[in-house]
Amino acid sequence: MMVEEDIIKECVGKDYKRYSPYLLTAFFFIFINNLMGIVPFFPGGANVTGNIAITMCLALFTFLAVNLFGNKHYYKDIFWPDVPMFLKAFPLMPLIEIIGMFTKPFSLMVRLFANILAGHFMILGVVAVVFLTAKLGFAMNAGLSVIAVVFGIFMDVLECLVAFIQAYVFTMLSSVFIGLSRQEPETE
Repeated sequence: MMVEEDIIKECVGKDYKRYSPYLLTAFFFIFINNLMGIVPFFPGGANVTGNIAITMCLALFTFLAVNLFGNKHYYKDIFWPDVPMFLKAFPLMPLIEIIGMFTKPFSLMVRLFANILAGHFMILGVVAVVFLTAKLGFAMNAGLSVIAVVFGIFMDVLECLVAFIQAYVFTMLSSVFIGLSRQEPETE
């Protein structure tokens, strides 16, 4: 309910129920797979959203939702924006808007991929200390291993928080992009 009421309803607008199934599915897909990626044994252990192909598919679905269901005002703002006439003579603004259509899902894709992958690399780096200090002697290895385990547990707890934040941010940005494509013109 929090995702639908606080994110989807607020960002998409009046016809939010039409997009709720996709956005809720994306939220829970990202959140559950991020949590499963932290668990080192079956059925977890697979860093699904740390794979750029998965995040590309999610971003592509958002791109399709934005551009297939965008209203005529959305396309008018892209191809014939309300700018002075001398800017319309050289189609710089439509070019910028078309590039923006592709950079929004690209930023969704890279943001999710990089944040999840970076968290998993940090955990692997901390765990690697145990194995890298094996030749330094028992005392040094034991001391650094205890520190590595404590930091590893801290990083895992932090990854649980990051799992939620990344699902939240992806859903919020997707909702904002969909809401912007469904926006009605302002009356003066």
